[in-house]
Amino acid sequence: MTANRPSAAPPPVQHRAGTGKTPSYRTAPPETPPYRISRARVVLRAVAMVSCLPYIALKVAWMAGSQLGIPDGSALLDGGTTLRVANGATVLMDGAVIVLALLLTRPWGKRVPAWLLVLPMWVASGLLLPIMTGFPIQMALGLFGGGDGRPVGEGNSDAFLDPWVFGVVYGGFIVQGLALGSLFALYARERWGHLWQGRLRDLPDSPTTPALRATAVAVAGAALLPGVTHLLWLSGSTAGLNPGRAAARTSDFYVLEAVSLLFVVATVVGVLLLAFRRTGRLSLRLPLVLAWAGSAATACWGGWLSVTGLIGAGEAADRPMPATTTVYAVQMLAGALVMTLGAYFFAERAAASALPAAADAPAPPSDSRVS
Repeated sequence: MTANRPSAAPPPVQHRAGTGKTPSYRTAPPETPPYRISRARVVLRAVAMVSCLPYIALKVAWMAGSQLGIPDGSALLDGGTTLRVANGATVLMDGAVIVLALLLTRPWGKRVPAWLLVLPMWVASGLLLPIMTGFPIQMALGLFGGGDGRPVGEGNSDAFLDPWVFGVVYGGFIVQGLALGSLFALYARERWGHLWQGRLRDLPDSPTTPALRATAVAVAGAALLPGVTHLLWLSGSTAGLNPGRAAARTSDFYVLEAVSLLFVVATVVGVLLLAFRRTGRLSLRLPLVLAWAGSAATACWGGWLSVTGLIGAGEAADRPMPATTTVYAVQMLAGALVMTLGAYFFAERAAASALPAAADAPAPPSDSRVS
């Protein structure tokens, strides 16, 4: 009869000398699952990054001295060092889109402070939304012979750039805006989605409500000047326009003014709805979207047109008039006020949402020892 082979015995327990205590065996902490994103986000990230390449490549070629897409007699040929610096700055701006696309889809992007993400996205929205809105309309009008081939915000030179450049560059901007905007919407829903749930009637009053309403009124007052000005220019007035721009008004000019007026109105409607909440059944998302898109486009596009107007000003007839510069400056002021209002609004919402969690947390055990 064969004896059964004994099973492997556990290792002997080692006792600490002089203590008589058995050491406890600690299990290893569970491994963190690998970071994964959906296939849709992978595709959107790739699209956003690839759509930056044509613009960056074209700008780098111009900085290197190439005249690709620049016809003879263009004002761009006389830009000199100032234009090279401006091209370098715009390359960095478009490169920031690549950084944002990575930030919105990588694990380290979840740890980035809110302001470090929201501010660049607000600027990107403000620069891309007017192009995404106006350029397709200008292209449609061009098919019927109503446009002049120079899209939103470009100069008045008759030989500025070859027409194909606008299609490549602005088409890339539209793709960037769609891809980056989709990524940001998905990211924001996961990180801050609880802050814009509900309806306007669900918003409670707070100690800062009067200040928020005063800021909203200030925004509406500041937006009055650019709103009326864009309306006058849209209706055919030349008040405040320099002679070069007044003489070069085509359907593209009127599309730009209509888009500018649209975003000014969106800004005012959004902030007033948030501040005074007269339509209680309205979803909170709508005024937030209006305020975000309107303020970003109004402020950032006004700043962009101011800078490009000063850089590209050659002849006296093409220099921005003081009235035009004032309108753009007020647009930037209105947008900054909306950003301030939004920062306080979301800070209050975040603090309010954290209160129930703090109240439900178990109290720490009391020390029952008698001293």
